[in-house]
Amino acid sequence: MTHAHTHTPGHTHSHDSHGEAEILDLDAQVLAEHLAALTGWLPVQAPPRRIVDLGCGTGTGTFALLDRFPEAHITAVDTSAAHLQRLREKACARGAEGRVRTVQADLDAAGWPDLGSPDLVWASASMHHMADPGRALKAVHDLLAPGGLFAVVELSGFPRFLPETVPEDRPGLEERCHEASDRFHAEQVPHRGADWGPKLTGAGFTVEDERTITVNIGTTGTTGGSRGEAVGAYALGSLRRLRHSVAGTLAPEDLAALDRLLDTEGPGSLLRRDDLAVRTERTAWAARRTG
Repeated sequence: MTHAHTHTPGHTHSHDSHGEAEILDLDAQVLAEHLAALTGWLPVQAPPRRIVDLGCGTGTGTFALLDRFPEAHITAVDTSAAHLQRLREKACARGAEGRVRTVQADLDAAGWPDLGSPDLVWASASMHHMADPGRALKAVHDLLAPGGLFAVVELSGFPRFLPETVPEDRPGLEERCHEASDRFHAEQVPHRGADWGPKLTGAGFTVEDERTITVNIGTTGTTGGSRGEAVGAYALGSLRRLRHSVAGTLAPEDLAALDRLLDTEGPGSLLRRDDLAVRTERTAWAARRTG
């Protein structure tokens, strides 16, 4: 279920892989309960033994699926060698290296590597990065074992972190940043936020269920401060990446206000705020290969 745009957790094209990897890991930490709810919702007919995680990033979905299906073996696929190395290190730390195989591959290439005949394919925030999603969906259909399940998770967009009244001198700043970013990504990632149901049906799948999870995680009332720190770090990393895509189109006053929020040493740093939250939506489709 990964998010982390300007590109996302689970994506298939790597940019600034270290900074992105940090956000992917924070995404996994902050949204762990929501991800567990999605893996628990999957309408599997029997516990899958062979799983493929397409566009696995640093392993957010991989490890959630390992937790959900303790007998399964997972093939984790991504184009980023750095992300896959990080995933392997996590697997070793968990003592799960025997259950995880990593494959570095560009899924936009003509031929996919041998991924076996899985019972479950998971693609979280990765299908929208495909140059030809229709071709990729048909490839997954042919890959799956008969009766196998394909789970696609899509983002509604970037998470929101700030109240609309923030900052006080430029209220509505975050929304203006998102509007500028949406214009940028409409050209760069046109399938982000797509309704995958009809596309799955068109590729020969039977869509069995669809679910939208609403995320609204605040920092107040948490014990120990660990969630607040994670939300703050997640907001900082995400808004830094957002700045990269919108810097050329924001009004100078907005860019200056954003920079004050991102200045971790300054008095206006968002890390000094106690009103941050993570607000977003994720929609998942469960589709079966019936033929």
